[in-house]
Amino acid sequence: MSDPVAAQTRDSMIEQHSIDYIPNSERHGKVWHQGPFWFTGNFVLPTLVTGFIGPAMGLSVGFSVLAVILGACFGTFFMAFHANQGPRMGLPQMIQSRAQFGSRGAIVPFAATVFVYVGFLVFDTILATQGIGLVAPGGKFLWYPVLIALSIVIAVIGHDLLHFVQRWLTYVLVAVFAIITIIAVVHFSSVPVVPEAAVATSGWNTVAFLVQLSIAAGYNISYAVYVSDYTRYLPANVSAPKLITSVYAGAALSAVWLMSLGAILASYIPNADPILALKQVGDLLFPGFGTITVLVSVLALISIMGVNAYGAMLTGSSAVDGFRAVRPTVKLRVIGLVVVGVASLIIALVIPDNYVASFNSFVLLMLYFLVPWTAVNLVDFYFVRRGKYAIAEILKPNGLYGRWAWRGVVAYLVGFIVMIPFFSVSFFVGPVAQLLGGADFSFAIGLVVSGGLYLLFSRSLDHAAEGKAQAASDLELEGASR
Repeated sequence: MSDPVAAQTRDSMIEQHSIDYIPNSERHGKVWHQGPFWFTGNFVLPTLVTGFIGPAMGLSVGFSVLAVILGACFGTFFMAFHANQGPRMGLPQMIQSRAQFGSRGAIVPFAATVFVYVGFLVFDTILATQGIGLVAPGGKFLWYPVLIALSIVIAVIGHDLLHFVQRWLTYVLVAVFAIITIIAVVHFSSVPVVPEAAVATSGWNTVAFLVQLSIAAGYNISYAVYVSDYTRYLPANVSAPKLITSVYAGAALSAVWLMSLGAILASYIPNADPILALKQVGDLLFPGFGTITVLVSVLALISIMGVNAYGAMLTGSSAVDGFRAVRPTVKLRVIGLVVVGVASLIIALVIPDNYVASFNSFVLLMLYFLVPWTAVNLVDFYFVRRGKYAIAEILKPNGLYGRWAWRGVVAYLVGFIVMIPFFSVSFFVGPVAQLLGGADFSFAIGLVVSGGLYLLFSRSLDHAAEGKAQAASDLELEGASR
């Protein structure tokens, strides 16, 4: 006999869940849907801007594209392996961190994650407003609130709408940007080089290559904090290899494609602006096609803004729940989304006009904060606990995993501290980075140190006690979902 409450939840237009467990009766979706979801999620204008960095530092088109391929494919590796956690645990991505950090100790990666979500919301809002400005009047005081409000509405409806929009936008984006890419390659390979263009003086630059590689890697690593939010509704027994491959293919392909296109545009167009560059190239096909391309990009931005708002709400709610228990209701989601929206609007309004320079520093900062977390989280899931958790205890702020789990906290902090000498951003260059001429490969250091330390610390874990708690947790979750 079916449960009428569960049936109502499935049939409701507005998603009912928040930071709580998704019971088996409500699991749905197909593994292949993850491919287009993450393709569109990554096929946005900030991804294009990421490809500007190498040419701006004097790196040739070919070497810029090589750095993009190596960096994006490396970063996506970590992001994709988080996908397997969603269906196995039935929880949003960041609340899973309680198993490694404790319900209050997780506030450190939680804060970094909210910074990532809000940061992307801000930059997406700025770029989308510039795109709309090609066809409609009204400045940032009109369009910033409108766009953020629209993203909140999308996030309130939630998981299934986000999947639906992302999936169908994939077909439009592929069709439009295939044309744009062909035009760019053909046009710029056949016209004289403008003296002011980057390609006129570009070549090999070791520092630029490493910076472009690091930022491409960090950009895709940043998506690690999103993944389980959109895989947690899948059936628990889905194929792990197929799921990981689907996520990897979608996210890596879109990153490599759009960053490489960005490298081409930045190499041949002096002081390239993402909006105007796409318009210029698109209009080579016929006047107006460039504007169509920009508007399609704006649609993708609005969709990913909904994704960012949704993730920020989940992470913020998880952080609050560690200090004061909250009920995972629709009301909580709406309140959390409004708070995220207001904060993003204020930041967007006060951010300097030179957002490209700000964006580069933002990408590196989020890389620094997220690398130790992803190392600890993945090592715990695949090598320490091997996917076996007492889910009900994770949801209890004072449960089995405690409020402060020293192993994860120490591994994270030590990994972050060890990375500092390798940092290289506009306002700080560490001593090791200075010796390397400004090159930054701190992410490699952070991954090894944090992951290695956590693995070492976890040798003293009491797996037998956790196994008993897991069995009790399964019974508790099964009973609660009836």
